[in-house]
Amino acid sequence: MFLIFKRKFLFFAVTLLVLNSEAKRVIIFMKESARKEVVTFGLTQNLISKNQVEQRNQADKLVQSLGNQIKVSQIKKTLSRLNSLIVDQLEDTEILELRKNKNVLLIDTEVIRPLPFLVRNFKKIALPLSQKISSFFSMTPWGILAVKAPEAWNESMGGAGARVLILDTGIDRDHPSLRPNLELGKDFVGDDQDGYPYKDTIGHGTHVAGTIAGVLDSTGFSGVAPKARILAGRVCAPEGCSNLAVAEGIEWGMQQKVDVISMSLGGAWASPAERLAVSKASKEGVTIVAASGNDGSNSISYPAALPEVIAVGAIDSQFKKASFSQYGPELAVVAPGVDVVSSVPMGHGRAPVVSFTVGEGSVQTVRSVTFEGGKTVLTPESYEMVFAGLGKEEDFSKINVEGKVALIQRGEIKFIDKVKNAIQAKASGVIFYNNTEGLIQGAITSDGSQLPVGVFMVEQKVGESLKESLEKGMVVNSTYEILVTNQDSFNGTSMATPHVSGIVALMKAANKNLTPSQVKMILQKTATPLGPNENNEMGAGLVNAEKAVHEVTLSQD
Repeated sequence: MFLIFKRKFLFFAVTLLVLNSEAKRVIIFMKESARKEVVTFGLTQNLISKNQVEQRNQADKLVQSLGNQIKVSQIKKTLSRLNSLIVDQLEDTEILELRKNKNVLLIDTEVIRPLPFLVRNFKKIALPLSQKISSFFSMTPWGILAVKAPEAWNESMGGAGARVLILDTGIDRDHPSLRPNLELGKDFVGDDQDGYPYKDTIGHGTHVAGTIAGVLDSTGFSGVAPKARILAGRVCAPEGCSNLAVAEGIEWGMQQKVDVISMSLGGAWASPAERLAVSKASKEGVTIVAASGNDGSNSISYPAALPEVIAVGAIDSQFKKASFSQYGPELAVVAPGVDVVSSVPMGHGRAPVVSFTVGEGSVQTVRSVTFEGGKTVLTPESYEMVFAGLGKEEDFSKINVEGKVALIQRGEIKFIDKVKNAIQAKASGVIFYNNTEGLIQGAITSDGSQLPVGVFMVEQKVGESLKESLEKGMVVNSTYEILVTNQDSFNGTSMATPHVSGIVALMKAANKNLTPSQVKMILQKTATPLGPNENNEMGAGLVNAEKAVHEVTLSQD
């Protein structure tokens, strides 16, 4: 989940009600004394009943068990495994009265949390129909190799027979990396959108799915468990993620008898509905994996922090803790979460290509990223380069950047202000260089609009070298473009989590009888310790698919 999380709050705070006149959507958990009424009504509600009289009788019995305080029309869904009802349009005063009912265990009000880390708003991208799809990402993602997934495929049959439910933003069912392994999809949000109900219009769920179980193709791309089966539950809409949708998705996973539930989502607390659903699923043998969160704090987000869940942090390709990765005593393991290449909705991936020539030298292509809100440069653009310092107004007042690309160092003022100053100076493009190791991505507009110039970033060493050449009076020419792909590279504990979910699928393929606690224990036992780890920033270490699966097979001998 990618993800933005705030400070952790006390659990009981979510159960308090602020009285107002707005009707709410809630989930009512019933006591065992009313299980028969819930289950029987669910059967008549979820099937096309030819006996309407019997259907009304069962509905009346359920409503009576609630003291006749709701109408049958308000009951939208019945979750038999959770012995609960999703009920619409309840006032606060009605909720307070229902809490007193002898058959009611608890009532949880719907909460909409922010989306997982927003990969990109695909609805706002318009592409020429003739735009060619590039296979720019033509190798096995580094994270798949780092967790030693290929070494585990023989003993685990590549995950064949294992089933993974991904609760996220949906999935692109037509993606060639996912289509062969996609078994089922279901929508738990219910908003109106074009296409099939569980279609991924955000991109996050499709990216997660590719890391878990993308098929091995001729380019080398693969997921951790390339033969595992995928079930996709859409619990997040553009407005955010519903706690009731998450609970309903977990209920569906239990019905489908999945082996793993992967949740790259979360927040500062877990609602009662989510806590009960996670606990019930774990008792039924479903292993749950979730993201630790992305605000870099020493506090694990929920549901990852729940004791039944495997909490996953993120590392980079140098096997160092990602700066954004949350940590704490609940952190179980870490996995690759930086520069993770995976599937995105078809034709909506972006691969920036930036190259330079210094003087009469040869063309040098370098690692780069592009910024959301910059011009989508679909054909190569070439410009002479000018060094513009930190991109402040006074920096541009000293140079002529008209019709050229501005090389700007990161720091001191916001990226958007640097770009605005460059546009004001009539620059044709902007290339930032970092002031620390690595690359960062972000948006330079907040409303989805697009600026008239391309905006890219290169690494610190590259930028310093270009700056030195320019200060020596050498001519530097730059060329950049953005290739359209079916894959993209992103960062987050959202991206680390599916690596672990995929390994769990390999383990379950090797031994279906593993319990969730056994899975967690083996993952931690076989992980490669990393440091520094004084505050459990790394959990037990980097997950190792080869050792984990081998441990599973040894235990069966």
